[in-house]
Amino acid sequence: MINLPANKLSPREQYKLLSGSIIPRPIAWITTQSTTGVINLAPFSFTTGISNQLPLLSVSILREGQQPKDTAANLLARREAVVHMVSIDLAKAMNQTAASLPPDLSELNLIDLPLVASTEIQVPGLQATLVRFETQLYQYVPIRDRTGVIITDLFILEIRQFHFADTVLDLPSLHVNSAALDPVARLAGPTYAKLGQTFTLRRPK
Repeated sequence: MINLPANKLSPREQYKLLSGSIIPRPIAWITTQSTTGVINLAPFSFTTGISNQLPLLSVSILREGQQPKDTAANLLARREAVVHMVSIDLAKAMNQTAASLPPDLSELNLIDLPLVASTEIQVPGLQATLVRFETQLYQYVPIRDRTGVIITDLFILEIRQFHFADTVLDLPSLHVNSAALDPVARLAGPTYAKLGQTFTLRRPK
């Protein structure tokens, strides 16, 4: 084994090892709205579900230059977001919205995808996605370094409305067809993956 003490690595080196090892990661493609009405759309891959008692998911939004990204700023101001799952046919559009734009410009200008009104929150979603969640901010956790400076904005979002294409969800069983969803997963750097061979293991009782 190659042993690498974390305190001997730079933050960039630590991040490289984390993002290259914790794989594959689902991508939360998130719409938020600024206080001036601009719709922001951006992908984040430090995300997961976190509870079986409440419909909660977490999204970690890394800071750049100690400033919150537009999605984080909008979530703190408006407390609403629509989280979309990314299917393989939307991968290129998702990647385009990772571009760094000023807060007064919308990433929607970079792609040709229409919005759809949400049913319970003000922020709209993307019509083309097969799965989207209308969410409200449940908890905000600023992640600080050892000097007290915020380095990551961690959001716990509560799903208020689930939206599924009928090709993806079997309503009687609530079974989500992962093959039909055909999700994209993040690896490291510019590398992504799609579902390959799957297998089943039953938990012991």
